[in-house]
Amino acid sequence: MTTLLPPARHDVPLPSRWHRPLLLLAAAMAVLTVLTAVLAGVDARPVLGQDAWFKPLKFAVSIGLYSLTLAWLVGLSGLPRPRLASALASVAAVGLLLEIAVIGGAAAAGTTSHFNVSTPLHSALWATMGTSIAVVWVVTAVIGVLVFRTPLPDRARTLAVRAGLVLGLVGMALAFLMTIPTTAQVQDFQGVVGAHAVGVPDGGPGLPFLGWSTQGGDLRIPHFVGLHALQVLPLGALLLERLARRSAALRDGTVRFRLVALAAVGYAGLMGWLTWQALAGQALLHPSATLAVVGLAALLGLSVLAAGALRRGR
Repeated sequence: MTTLLPPARHDVPLPSRWHRPLLLLAAAMAVLTVLTAVLAGVDARPVLGQDAWFKPLKFAVSIGLYSLTLAWLVGLSGLPRPRLASALASVAAVGLLLEIAVIGGAAAAGTTSHFNVSTPLHSALWATMGTSIAVVWVVTAVIGVLVFRTPLPDRARTLAVRAGLVLGLVGMALAFLMTIPTTAQVQDFQGVVGAHAVGVPDGGPGLPFLGWSTQGGDLRIPHFVGLHALQVLPLGALLLERLARRSAALRDGTVRFRLVALAAVGYAGLMGWLTWQALAGQALLHPSATLAVVGLAALLGLSVLAAGALRRGR
């Protein structure tokens, strides 16, 4: 039995209300993105081998995307305990504002924000930022539970939102791996506890702008990929709904559901693969033979299953 999309535009998941504090935060991050991009062009002071303003620029974009996504989720029609969700979302907005304030302040001072415990002030700022992110994680988890109890009009979209939330929370949690002190830091404390890179010092050669290490592992990569599952998977489901207007196979709701399920499994596998690679101290563009074979085999298997799902739809 097939499930067809309605011909009207009711498939567009517009919320009944947007969370205003998060929308204001997203707008502020858009302004900050432009401002830090300009500052990066005129102030070339390096911090760990990169322009000091690249970090707040990247975080402004990421926080802006997160704010918009959470503002949408909190405003979904039928969300249980809407007042609780709204209050928690406001707490998340404050936590994110604290984080970007610390990061931007460190960039202006020409120093690092993360893992910096060189002075009591830096330790306090790092603790403030870490606490705020922990609070944001808990808030997202609670809102995720409420979203899980919210009926959505399409099975594939429901799965995409739920899987995106779970994988996003896992991606956020991966950041805590970076706070573990390295062996070198334990043996010779220099005011830094934790690192992005594995097997090489932070600040070495990296990809342009992103800064991800090209000589060793880098935990920022699985953290980044996982963090944005909350945008990638729901947008993928919406894309399938749009494509269904031209593809008979995708008009079958079961086909779309299977494709989203495969995408979620593949996304989770990619996060695991990238984490494995980072912890093994391998650069993103130079995986070991074992990792390469495992990745290609997984990609081939998912492609075959996706082709099979589309063939059944036809």
